[in-house]
Amino acid sequence: MRKKKKSLTEVSALGQYIPMSVHKARRVIDQIRGRSYKETLMILELMPYRACYPIFKIIYSAAANAKHNKGFEKEDLLVWKAEVNKGPTRKKLKPRARGRSYLLKKPTCHISVVLKDISYYEAYQTLYTREKYLPSNFRLKSSGAIWDKK
Repeated sequence: MRKKKKSLTEVSALGQYIPMSVHKARRVIDQIRGRSYKETLMILELMPYRACYPIFKIIYSAAANAKHNKGFEKEDLLVWKAEVNKGPTRKKLKPRARGRSYLLKKPTCHISVVLKDISYYEAYQTLYTREKYLPSNFRLKSSGAIWDKK
């Protein structure tokens, strides 16, 4: 098995064996993928789902890892990857009438979140834009119409 290279701008956190259905957690994760850290926390506080609290804790933990381990600012963090995988199912027996039993299946899930620091990319884009290296007569000028040619 290959070991993944650790990126200089990525920080992750993992929550395992969370007692919740994968579908319920994915419903929340799909709402926050690609958003900024502050916006994500605000969304998770206001959503009415039970899955929000463990996801909130995992994202908060990933941001604390970024601040403590790599020195990133929390305002520059972006939810880069967020995924929910199925964990083992806990099985319990519930007693029923006439000495019988009923099997209860309690699903679990693993939630992993990767935050990325976008301040490096913004600095890179401002320094190395394509228009900077083009001559002045090659720069595109538009009048706002769809076709500038007649």
